Amino acid sequence: MKTIIHKADSRGFANHGWLEANHSFSFANFYDSEKVHFGALRVLNDDIVAPKMGFGTHPHDNMEIITIPLKGLLKHKDNMADEWIPVKPGEVQIMSAGTGVQHSEINGSADEHLGLFQIWVMPNKQNVKPRYDQKAFDVNERKNKLQTLVTSIDENHDGSLKIHQDAIISLIDLDKGKVFGYSLKSKNHGVYVMNVYGKIIIDNTTLETRDAIGVSNTESFEISVEEDSGILFIEVPMTF
Repeated sequence: MKTIIHKADSRGFANHGWLEANHSFSFANFYDSEKVHFGALRVLNDDIVAPKMGFGTHPHDNMEIITIPLKGLLKHKDNMADEWIPVKPGEVQIMSAGTGVQHSEINGSADEHLGLFQIWVMPNKQNVKPRYDQKAFDVNERKNKLQTLVTSIDENHDGSLKIHQDAIISLIDLDKGKVFGYSLKSKNHGVYVMNVYGKIIIDNTTLETRDAIGVSNTESFEISVEEDSGILFIEVPMTF
């Protein structure tokens, strides 16, 4: 088993006043040659956005973008619909940028900060027709069991959002004392594991809140839970 450990305090950090951003991988003014990507996973940003502030209209192309609100109210608008769409905690949003899309993201609250994860996955198809989707997931359905949020558009998996890559994004909330086994889809896949909160052990490595580990070259591994924990899994092809 091959592992890459990314402690929370090793992430790139930027404080723009209205935005506090933590970058797991090279992004904007943060560059680390050892943290450009993990397989097809290109970006994992952990953002806090001030009330009524946000990202003005900007372009994307040929990227699969997944947003997971953690607290507050996200509002999204793009040139496919040109209307503000609310996205709340418990919901997940995907956007296939494909041939090109313009979009905006703002904190829809006047008094509460917005917290979110934004994930970029490099696609396995170029110049597809742009598409947008979102879905609400019952947080109770990930209590001590894996809840699959996102899978490939080429897979017949009911209940998940779809992107143009052979990826699997999932969440689980594990109770203290549990031991959870994670099995990878194939030997070509790796999984980037972020401990959203709590304390876990993987391969004799202790991961606390926002610590992460990339795991590859294995069929499966175990997670020992030292404290009640929430875990994000981003499984992607390592070569593509």
